Amino acid sequence: MESARRSWNTKNLGARIGSDLVSASCAGALIAPIVAIIDRSIMENTSGRNTLSNSLKTSLSNLLLRPHTILLTKPTALLFLLYGATYASANTLDTISSTAHDRPASLVTAGTPKFAASSSVNVGLCIYKDQVFARMFGPPGSPPRPVTLPSYALFAARDSMTIFASFILPPLLGPRIDDYLSASLRRYVSGATAAQFLAPAAVQLLSTPLHLLGLDVYNRPPGGGATWGQRWELIRRMWLPSAAARVCRIVPAFGVGGVVNTKLRRSMMVKLE
Repeated sequence: MESARRSWNTKNLGARIGSDLVSASCAGALIAPIVAIIDRSIMENTSGRNTLSNSLKTSLSNLLLRPHTILLTKPTALLFLLYGATYASANTLDTISSTAHDRPASLVTAGTPKFAASSSVNVGLCIYKDQVFARMFGPPGSPPRPVTLPSYALFAARDSMTIFASFILPPLLGPRIDDYLSASLRRYVSGATAAQFLAPAAVQLLSTPLHLLGLDVYNRPPGGGATWGQRWELIRRMWLPSAAARVCRIVPAFGVGGVVNTKLRRSMMVKLE
């Protein structure tokens, strides 16, 4: 019985969970405003309400000149909830794993449990966020309507790809990237940091068509006359600019946010070990 008790690492467990939540909240608060601006611009561009560039210019101008009109809004609050909860789920899963397997508090895992936990939270909240955004920034003059199951499925597939590239690939790719970095370069950037930026950004080239199709199915529901050829033409036309916008969205969301969350969590956990 005594050996069984020693197999659990419960040292400073309450403080460790608090550190998980603090680092996740800091990352979420840092990235929420800019991601909300980018998400709005993509939604408005796809629905025809505004162009991508005009929407970005208007929102960035408001952020600089009237920050409260961006920071204290429902879109920013939704993005804070989305990313804060996503990072918190990944962090607490790592803490659960370090506790159950008697590992150091700063342990970072990469496997199916972490993917399942973080993707479940992210996909659920992101679908809700997209539903709200689609109603707020959808086609002008059309009444809000429920998001259909096909759009939900496409958004879920899109988000699962991003979560896999953001939480599972970086710990696996980091050591491999380190092998290609010179000693002088590793003083400035690690393989783990590079992977945290590169993997989520690269996967957007593959997930953007799912995103555009999900939005188009919402804006032009099946049975409304839109053919698959017309849908493909819209995707083909918007693929690269939307992918570029989503890369710009993902770099702060899971690049900057991921690095901030990881480093802040580690700095606090090392002190609690």
